[in-house]
Amino acid sequence: MKALLPDFVLNIWMSVWGWLPPLMQYLVETTFWILVVMITVILAVAFTTYFERKVIGYMQGRIGPNRVGPLGLGQPFADVIKLLIKEVIVPGKSNRFLFIIAPLLTLIPALATWAVIPLTDTFVIADINAGLLYVLSLTSVGVYGVILAGWATNSKYALLGAMRSAAQIVAYEIAMGFALVGVLMAGGSLNLGVITEAQSGGFSSWFVWPLLPLFFVYLISGVAETNRAPFDVAEGESEIVAGFHVEYSGVAFALFFLGEYANIILISALTSILFLGGYNSFFEGWTFLGEGHFLREPALLWLIIKICFFIFVFFWLRATFPRYRYDQIMRLGWKVFIPVTIVWIVVEGVMAWMQVGPWRNLAG
Repeated sequence: MKALLPDFVLNIWMSVWGWLPPLMQYLVETTFWILVVMITVILAVAFTTYFERKVIGYMQGRIGPNRVGPLGLGQPFADVIKLLIKEVIVPGKSNRFLFIIAPLLTLIPALATWAVIPLTDTFVIADINAGLLYVLSLTSVGVYGVILAGWATNSKYALLGAMRSAAQIVAYEIAMGFALVGVLMAGGSLNLGVITEAQSGGFSSWFVWPLLPLFFVYLISGVAETNRAPFDVAEGESEIVAGFHVEYSGVAFALFFLGEYANIILISALTSILFLGGYNSFFEGWTFLGEGHFLREPALLWLIIKICFFIFVFFWLRATFPRYRYDQIMRLGWKVFIPVTIVWIVVEGVMAWMQVGPWRNLAG
């Protein structure tokens, strides 16, 4: 900080800061970090669209974006400008208030969830004990945006797409909830920081090993939750004309677009934290590196690498699998994933009783 600002500016800032009451200092500091995290996430969302085009282009033998800016890196900003200058058309017989508020209900929960995400072992915006419950409640709010978008439009095509998407989200939300119960049993806390710390000690301590079925259920359910291929029946263009957001344009459509990619990043972050140790290092258990080696220390870099890997998996699935039929999606959610999670929770109870896996250090 001293290298960036003149001394007199720092002196003025410190005097003003010391004059503020403690509550105001807390609010200013928290607001600053909220802005930092939100701006970072929004920029990450923008470049995730670029990353997707490049990944799928590579897999399909195409070039991908390469015209706007060096290596096509300006393409996300070109997309944003295009959507901002387009007219937002509100259907004449729609519910105007709900039509406008629906995209916000999709995007805001995806951003607000980052308040409890532990980015490092020393930094989290809100270190609350009910973090896991907070995550589950906010990720469930997104379905309201989908339903309201389809209903408020006053269009049969949009309503049909909203109903299909809502039924899909509800089905897989239950499976994700049961998977989180398994994580709660292993971590012994609803605090995401405590859950991450419970996975410290090396690669073998990550929850992905004792909770492997729940890991796959959570990841695949996350793909379905975000309406991504091969679970994108809500946006089946050949069937229902883009689904619940068929009447949206301009900034309103951009909010749905941003919400989808923000949820991809969020699901990737939560999967990394809940099952792969979050900010814990891949090399933490490599004692031959020596005590205090930087490769063994927890850092934001490790979390970013894990998030990028799962984002790549999202795009890999899109480029690989065809769209499932709706009955196949419902059968997978209700008849496969929910029974698997219930059975594995029972298995976890047996593992806890036998004191193996995450429960091996419990007192007898």
